[in-house]
Amino acid sequence: MSKNVMKAPAQKKASPFSRPGSQKIIVFLVVIALFAFFSILSPNFRKYTTVLSIMDYSYYIALMAIGVTFPLITGGVDLSIGTGLICYSLAGGYLIVHCGWPTWAGMLVAILFGVAIGTLNGVLVSIMNLPPFLATLCTCMITRGLGSICAKAFGISWPTGDAEGSWFRNIFKVTIGDTKYPLGFLWVILLVIIMAFVLNHTKVGRYTIAIGSNKEATLLSGINVKFYHIMAYVISGLFAGLASIAYSAVFSTVQPGTGAGFELEAIGGAIIGGVSASGGAGSIGGSLLGVFVICLLKTGLPYINLQANWQQIITGMVLIGAVMVDIIKKKKAQTV
Repeated sequence: MSKNVMKAPAQKKASPFSRPGSQKIIVFLVVIALFAFFSILSPNFRKYTTVLSIMDYSYYIALMAIGVTFPLITGGVDLSIGTGLICYSLAGGYLIVHCGWPTWAGMLVAILFGVAIGTLNGVLVSIMNLPPFLATLCTCMITRGLGSICAKAFGISWPTGDAEGSWFRNIFKVTIGDTKYPLGFLWVILLVIIMAFVLNHTKVGRYTIAIGSNKEATLLSGINVKFYHIMAYVISGLFAGLASIAYSAVFSTVQPGTGAGFELEAIGGAIIGGVSASGGAGSIGGSLLGVFVICLLKTGLPYINLQANWQQIITGMVLIGAVMVDIIKKKKAQTV
């Protein structure tokens, strides 16, 4: 008597991209590879001053990337953070330089200005149901104009050197003896840890992911989707405000009409770091690693005699690769 043996379906071999945290590991290895590549080709790249330069570029981009991770995970985007950064910096700087406000008050105004624009973005997207691209493109143009109005079309230099109120620059770079130390890196790491906890262990974070994964199901489960959708943009605005302070601390002068393109570096860093282009997945740590890829390319390419435009070309190619990985991961998940 023959026995019918039921064979278990063969399990598909898991893709290395489908494992949790795999993309962060890959991006981390890319960061190491890029640093080694530029160090081998250019002895000048190995200097300590280059590390300081990479850090200076990374602060404001990393802060924007941390914030914009939340709208991206909802399936949206925030295009206002670049010109917004400049606008908030100009507004705070004008109050300090021309109105005699203390530095801490100007910093607070910059942060609150960012929160206000973030709230406006959230209302436009969640309450008025405007497409995120269109809504934040409008506020991008608004903040660009407001920045010029705040500064009366002139550049603003926040306090520097031995001037009263220049203490805020030591938040990001402190000089001990003849050596400068990138203290801002520690603050960025601390904020990454805090916001990673918010994303993974609080209602704001969990519902942000739920909105990006399936907004309709989240709404039907009784969650106040509009509120948490707005909160994602408020967080983005908050970190754009913090980024404006970092930018003001690192660079001597803030010029009106600039900032367009900063948001692309932050969004690009987040996507390279594993934030899904269609929403529903992402991590704060991955966004930070993606930012370092952007900053290494920006800093390292001139050392090997490539024009800055090559950074944009190569970054675009890396972004295509990151999006392709995201598509492969989603297809693998659907076939399981």
